[in-house]
Amino acid sequence: MKIQTRITELLQIDLPIIQAGMIWTSGWRLASAVSNSGGLGVIGSGSMYPQVLDEHLRKMKDATNKPFAVNLPLFYPDVDAHLNTIIKYGVRIVITSAGNPAKYTPFLKEKGIMVIHVVPGKKFAEKSQQAGCDAVIAEGVEAGGHNGREETTTFVLLPLVCSSVDIPVIAAGGVATGRQMAAAMALGADGVQIGSRFVASEEASSHTNFKNAVIQSQEGDTVLTLKELMPVRLLKNKFYADIVSAYERHASREELVSLLGRARAKRGIFEGDMNEGELEIGQAAALIDKIMPASDIIKEICTEFSATITNLNKRFPTQDP
Repeated sequence: MKIQTRITELLQIDLPIIQAGMIWTSGWRLASAVSNSGGLGVIGSGSMYPQVLDEHLRKMKDATNKPFAVNLPLFYPDVDAHLNTIIKYGVRIVITSAGNPAKYTPFLKEKGIMVIHVVPGKKFAEKSQQAGCDAVIAEGVEAGGHNGREETTTFVLLPLVCSSVDIPVIAAGGVATGRQMAAAMALGADGVQIGSRFVASEEASSHTNFKNAVIQSQEGDTVLTLKELMPVRLLKNKFYADIVSAYERHASREELVSLLGRARAKRGIFEGDMNEGELEIGQAAALIDKIMPASDIIKEICTEFSATITNLNKRFPTQDP
């Protein structure tokens, strides 16, 4: 199946489905499976030391000849080392996030690398276009992981961004099904970025305990918190209960930093500690009830997308005036 949009033309992929570059989840196995299925696989470099990214890119090159990207959080301390590795392996697409795209976009463009920046609001999309980005990912507050402070929902954010920039727009945040993909397209998106759905894939490097917690979660089991530090959406567990207790006693910012500590996300997502780990996941987790191969996830989304478009045409047939 092929679904042609501005983003598939730009990235030279068959389907307008971009897999999110999630920390401790998006390694070469998941990224290559998505790319080989027609979407854009993304290696999440935010949880990788430079030598680890080198290993994943080497294995990615062996596993696929399809386009893929590297997600690069701009607050990451080893950004320069990651950039050198990206250039070393001839990566053609970089998705930047959590920072000012103007800092690195000109450098990447000079190297012939396409740049897509993740934005939580209209003004950031406009700045990304001005910085020379090739596309933006408009990510609503429903998304897992770190979110924008504006807390704008995807349903509101998308039309705002699509009306403010000329470059392709990718919808993210709360997208896990073909019906939601169709809704995003109706709001002007050229593609979708999907994260939580791929956490529950066989190829994801996240721990089985975390995957099972995701598919068992229900509506209301995630919450946006730690806004004083960097807003993050988490699955409720003991660690989250400790955060709530800290807020109840009016903990200072320093106390919250101490509570968060180091490697909390690794502890939960990668090592499977469901009590003390930081479990980053989106609201779409409530829609996910099974662990599947990434290729089957993509097929299911595309089949449902096509069926949704067909059903809409039947329900609302075009009539000449």
